[in-house]
Amino acid sequence: MHLPIVLRASLVAGGLALIALMALPARADDNSPRQRPATISLTGTGEIAIIPDEAVISSGVVTEAKTAREALDANNAAMARVTAAIREAGIEARDIQTAGISVTPRYRYPRNDGREESETPRIIGYTVSNTVSVRVRDIAKLGQVMDQVVSVGANRIDGISFVVSDADARLDEARGAAVRDARRKAELYAEAAGVKLGRLVSISEGGGFVPPQPKAEMMMARADATSVPVEIGEERLSIQVNMTWELDQ
Repeated sequence: MHLPIVLRASLVAGGLALIALMALPARADDNSPRQRPATISLTGTGEIAIIPDEAVISSGVVTEAKTAREALDANNAAMARVTAAIREAGIEARDIQTAGISVTPRYRYPRNDGREESETPRIIGYTVSNTVSVRVRDIAKLGQVMDQVVSVGANRIDGISFVVSDADARLDEARGAAVRDARRKAELYAEAAGVKLGRLVSISEGGGFVPPQPKAEMMMARADATSVPVEIGEERLSIQVNMTWELDQ
């Protein structure tokens, strides 16, 4: 029996197609979820203790007079003496900067005696305030500078802050300590979980920390001493880093 030519051609073509499909490699489903490696994230802290080597003080003069002109003239004269004393203490001009100056009226307010109309507040004088910010690079001179400015007429010390001149370099030490601290914690957790740390995925830095400075009121209480005592103490600089690793299971 002879098959028609058309039928024989169809069988041959079908057989070739089947062979071609069997020869294709198996392909995974592109939509199948890929398993992501487990990760661990830890925060490390690095802290160093250092002694400040500079200080910044804010000092000035407040004067009162009946007129603004009189108050300003008196303030100018007093501030000239204060600035001269600062320079005599060995402070360079680049480290002396005007921090603020103001001229404000002083009022007398009427007492409320229950009447519907009362006297309006009256200006009875003026107050002039002038302050300078002084950077003391030789911290051993700090007490001397404060003593001199008060002696020549400064009647306000608004605050004092201690400075570490090479803080950036010292913070780098804290950064290294923070990274070591984070890795130590991560390895501890990984060992306890029976896995190992893999590739480092990310690392980011948190903020540095500088402790608050002494309050101005405390410094004012000491300002009238014969020699102003200043306790420098110790600063602690702190850095945090956040790190994430993959886990090899």
